Amino acid sequence: MKRIFPNYTYGPAPRANCWWDQTAPAPDWPALTGDTRCDVAVIGGGFTGITAALRLARAGLSVTVCEAGPPGFGASGRNGGFCCLGGGKISNTALTRHFGAEGRRAYRAAEVAAIDLVAHQLDSHGIDADTHSEGETLIAHNARVPRDFARDAETIAEDYGVEPRIHSAAELDGMGMRMAGAHGAITTPRGFALNPRKYLFGIANAARAAGATLSSDTQITAIEPQGDGQVLYHARGRLRADRVIIATNGYSSDNLPDWLAARYMPAQSSVLVTRPLTDDELTAQGWSSHQMSYDSRNLLHYFRLMPDRRMLFGMRGGILSSPGVEAAALRRVRKDFETMFPAWSGVETPFGWSGMVCLARNQAPYIGAVPGRPGLHAALAYHGNGVAMGSWAGHMIAGDLLGDDPAAVPAAMRRDPGHFPFGRYRRIVVPAAYLGMRLADL
Repeated sequence: MKRIFPNYTYGPAPRANCWWDQTAPAPDWPALTGDTRCDVAVIGGGFTGITAALRLARAGLSVTVCEAGPPGFGASGRNGGFCCLGGGKISNTALTRHFGAEGRRAYRAAEVAAIDLVAHQLDSHGIDADTHSEGETLIAHNARVPRDFARDAETIAEDYGVEPRIHSAAELDGMGMRMAGAHGAITTPRGFALNPRKYLFGIANAARAAGATLSSDTQITAIEPQGDGQVLYHARGRLRADRVIIATNGYSSDNLPDWLAARYMPAQSSVLVTRPLTDDELTAQGWSSHQMSYDSRNLLHYFRLMPDRRMLFGMRGGILSSPGVEAAALRRVRKDFETMFPAWSGVETPFGWSGMVCLARNQAPYIGAVPGRPGLHAALAYHGNGVAMGSWAGHMIAGDLLGDDPAAVPAAMRRDPGHFPFGRYRRIVVPAAYLGMRLADL
């Protein structure tokens, strides 16, 4: 394995204190043993891999999902649970320049379709994932940001077919969304929040019911072509498959396959969850809304009051990884939490963890075949918005294997992501980028 973070990052320690583990028991996915065979092998048991497996199994193909750790180990089992617009950071200007106005519309329509897919999977499979929130609210962290809200509202309406709502700082207080340093907000009524573990295990149960084989503790260490198919190697044997889907996102390896090398950038995100808040504590802070929210910083904070009245608060992390760095990152998150919600400075945050999001140099997800490796397909790089876009990417990459119309995936998501500079040492570019974003956030 050629991963760019140390082994600690990919082990159990960063997620050892994850709140979601307390909310739903892990299912039994037996590890693969011996030599086995299937039509399609899926590497990665998160939203992408499980959604792909579900669609393929329902179409009658034999599917085996290989998850390197226990069920829910990766980003899908430890994220913030925001099912929202996004999946990339590419601008409308760049979309129009490279793909035309129609390409831009197709890309934005895919963001909406991704949310709708998650809603459909919850409904059709009867999954209770503690959903809440009417869309998402962006809170301005300085007085400059609201000056663009009217223009932003026009763009949102054009891109997503909804009418956003603009709020003054005073109105936020009346909405139960009082936060230190807030200068107004804009709400886009698309999306909702959920418990990611309950959602993941719900669609996993549906995939198993459809005939998919789900295996945990089955890390694939190599993929080799053999005849018309592929051979995947793991610690206890081999898995032969006609085709393979790579769905490992921020937990990818630069040599699985070699094409991935430097085409993705893992980045850390850290999360805290409080104990349940009392009525008096909610009143003291003035935050009682269950709206999923984030601030307007480039290095943003994201937060939401969950149905059990625990507050979830997260932010982007750094480029180093070790026990000491992990502890320091959680202290930094806690400091920002207390700054933004000062009335809760004495509230305990007994749960804290981190996970890896995945970025691409062209700032868009990739969904498609692996060039030069017939039979291999990949879907990754959701830029911290993997609940919706990761699910949709899995659905669409399965469609590729089933022979669906390839035009269903926007051209921007078919384009080669390009290489980050410095190869396996590409994390070296992140400090300068983060510094630039911090300065822009002042």
